[in-house]
Amino acid sequence: MSTATVTGIEPIRKPLYQSLFVQVLVALLLGIVLGIAVPDFAVGLKVFSDAFLKLISMIVAPIVFCVVVHGIAGAGDLKKVGRVGVKALIYFEAMTTLALVVGLVLAYLFGPGHGMNINPASLDGKALTTVADNAHKLQGGGIGSFLLNIIPTTSFDALARNDVLQVLFFAILFGTSLALVGGEKGERISSFIEAVSTVLFRAMGLIVRLAPIGVLGAVAYTVGRYGVGSLKQLVSLVVLFYVSVAIFVFGVLGGVMALAGLNIIKFLNYLREELTIVLATASSDAVLPQIMRKLERLGVKDNVVGLVIPTGYSFNLDAFSIYLTLAVVFIAQATNTPLSFGDLMLVLGVSLVTSKGAHGVPGSAIVILAATLNAVPSIPAIGLVLVLSVDWFIGMARALGNLIGNCVATVVVGAWEGDLDHAKAKRVLDGEELVDVTAG
Repeated sequence: MSTATVTGIEPIRKPLYQSLFVQVLVALLLGIVLGIAVPDFAVGLKVFSDAFLKLISMIVAPIVFCVVVHGIAGAGDLKKVGRVGVKALIYFEAMTTLALVVGLVLAYLFGPGHGMNINPASLDGKALTTVADNAHKLQGGGIGSFLLNIIPTTSFDALARNDVLQVLFFAILFGTSLALVGGEKGERISSFIEAVSTVLFRAMGLIVRLAPIGVLGAVAYTVGRYGVGSLKQLVSLVVLFYVSVAIFVFGVLGGVMALAGLNIIKFLNYLREELTIVLATASSDAVLPQIMRKLERLGVKDNVVGLVIPTGYSFNLDAFSIYLTLAVVFIAQATNTPLSFGDLMLVLGVSLVTSKGAHGVPGSAIVILAATLNAVPSIPAIGLVLVLSVDWFIGMARALGNLIGNCVATVVVGAWEGDLDHAKAKRVLDGEELVDVTAG
């Protein structure tokens, strides 16, 4: 007798054309074709990508607020909330440090900048004027400025500017206060926030159905604007970064997942729709709510998902950390700038701080890289111009690696805390998307 007969469950099956993954893949291929065939027309399609990302941006901050508040208030035990938070931060710091070292080591092993022999005086610095102010703010204030920036001027200001780190801070404060109030008043507010969260997730579900259009616009614009051969100038850096992210995902994160008793390949396959959207749009914000839902369906408790994922968006940027040290060493190599051991340690130390401010800063990667270079005087900051032309292509893998790192972090912290249903997770990753056919 089959499993379905015994348990009253059977796998969900839907036509291929209804799969978001297939729709996004088709849109991606169509975008490439349009970019090659009619580049001028393709460049104009960027409006679709911008509109899609703007729709996502519109709803991310309130969703983060609601899920974090509900996660803390719903957990009941504030000691447990604190324990999950501390474990998450320990994991984040360990992975970030490891990612920074991976970028540093691979940059030295393969030397992507060697042979370029760039004279810093010959570089045009005009392209950096738009990021100089933000970089100066990040670099100038140091750790004190960074910590002060976590506190929003007002809660509404943080929500209006989509500053996830500040929204997270206020949400933790509000959720903790709500849990302490308790009683009937606390329950009423908690139920209201849960209801708002449900509506926001439904709204996000509607927006995500537009993902193929957003992907079409993003890919068509990129190919039409830069051409298929646009990676030639800095192909070694781009390829090395993609390889570095792959090594980190399958080697480091794969090993961590194995310790949790799960397979990284099956895990990535489970998230394939979301990962495809992130790769095409170079934005992990685009799939934040769906990722949370999928991790909950995988068997991770909602309070762990609600705390780890939003926090990870600011504190656990694995692929970005790889890029930071890789790009710094690349610029030093390209400009024939010798780096001492002290310089390397300074790069690592500064990167540990500056990488935490990456999310929510306009042109974040370039801004944070500029801040890092400004803090390491031996490396010419003007060398940043060298990586500007390929930042979009690097950004695709950067967003993808960051998202995978945060998803793995959530599973690992859930397993560490005993809030992961291993049996359910293995069933889901084995493709058993199950529904109760006896219900109704």
